[in-house]
Amino acid sequence: MHVLSRKRLKQAGEQHPGLEMALDVWYRVAKRARWSSLAEVRKVWASADVVGPFTVFNIKGNQYRLITEINYRSGRVFVRQVLTHAEYDRGRWKTGA
Repeated sequence: MHVLSRKRLKQAGEQHPGLEMALDVWYRVAKRARWSSLAEVRKVWASADVVGPFTVFNIKGNQYRLITEINYRSGRVFVRQVLTHAEYDRGRWKTGA
């Protein structure tokens, strides 16, 4: 998969101590993957879930949420946000707020 944008992952890693390695692992797995459906994503990342147009990954022992949009046809994963569990639960990310 082509992951856009790694910059967001790096920024999140800088903002949250200890998160950088977990995001790097996710990035390396996603980059090598050839996912064509959520079922294939879940073979590698069992906790992945779809919320509206987004695929959400639990990162670092469920402490963080990585929100992506996956275009299976083009093989692109768009990184939208990296949130703490608490930020995710507030739900503002769904509306872009």
